[in-house]
Amino acid sequence: MLRSTPIASVDTHVRAIDLRLRCHVRKGKMGDVQKLSLDALARQELKRAANTDSGRSAETIVGGHQKVLRQTVIAMLKGVVHNEHQSPGEATVQVIHGRVRLSAGDSSWEGRPGTVLIVPDARHTLEALDDAAILLTVAKPA
Repeated sequence: MLRSTPIASVDTHVRAIDLRLRCHVRKGKMGDVQKLSLDALARQELKRAANTDSGRSAETIVGGHQKVLRQTVIAMLKGVVHNEHQSPGEATVQVIHGRVRLSAGDSSWEGRPGTVLIVPDARHTLEALDDAAILLTVAKPA
């Protein structure tokens, strides 16, 4: 059964990370360095997704809507489809867990763990072929 929800609803589920619990901070010459485990975040978001009606969950780990760069871990249960949408800037999808399909027009690309998909500059959808977690990176024009 395919579940479909507008991509904007993912943004309403984005939560701030409690860095005190999940990252290691060291003071260095360049300032604070924060270390996060994508695997742990993927597991956490998949658990959250399993407890939602939409079958997905997301957490922004770097940046945000007011920043140029935003990185968000998104979990989607099998069959969940992000409705067709346009990216607000250049974007990539790095698959952390499971399988996904990125589709734009008549073209589609599948991703597995370790795969990075470059999001086309066109309207597109993203479907979870298995329970999946991705790292979405978006760089908006300044």
